[in-house]
Amino acid sequence: MTAVLLFQPALSRTELLAAPVAEALKGWPGAEEVQVAEIDPALADTAAFCERYGVSPEESANCVVIAARRGGNTTYAACVVAATTRADVNGLVRRRLDARKASFAPMADVTAATGMEYGGITPVGLPADWPVLVDEAVAKTGSVIIGSGIRGSKLRLPGRLVAAIPSGQVLPGLGIPVNP
Repeated sequence: MTAVLLFQPALSRTELLAAPVAEALKGWPGAEEVQVAEIDPALADTAAFCERYGVSPEESANCVVIAARRGGNTTYAACVVAATTRADVNGLVRRRLDARKASFAPMADVTAATGMEYGGITPVGLPADWPVLVDEAVAKTGSVIIGSGIRGSKLRLPGRLVAAIPSGQVLPGLGIPVNP
């Protein structure tokens, strides 16, 4: 049985947002278009969420944090790609970040640096010095569902707002289709 998502204006339900997400939305142009819906935290992972709530993977996007290394320096960046794709970490992302090595950042480092929960990481409210790389396909969507910073809810917003996140950069080809 499919559960119903009840979306409401995100700024009217800040208890459903991680603190950095709520803070980022307060002064963000377009924040009135961002909506939030409460979900079962056990179903925050994309596949389980889509199945339970009747959302197609094409309507969902994932935010993954990358640790880019060159010499003794490590920098972080977020990649936002459609749920039907995976981020081109070792190609496009590594080159864009001018890194010798790029890999998924350790969960403990990401949650400590962001103030967000694993499984709820979102590009909204990330540290200001982190680039947010957004796949062009996500930027062009009319509406996309992403994390809210906690596992107990999801955000829905226009793709153009994801692309407009401070430090956001739209990259064609960031998302590589996943073979079914």
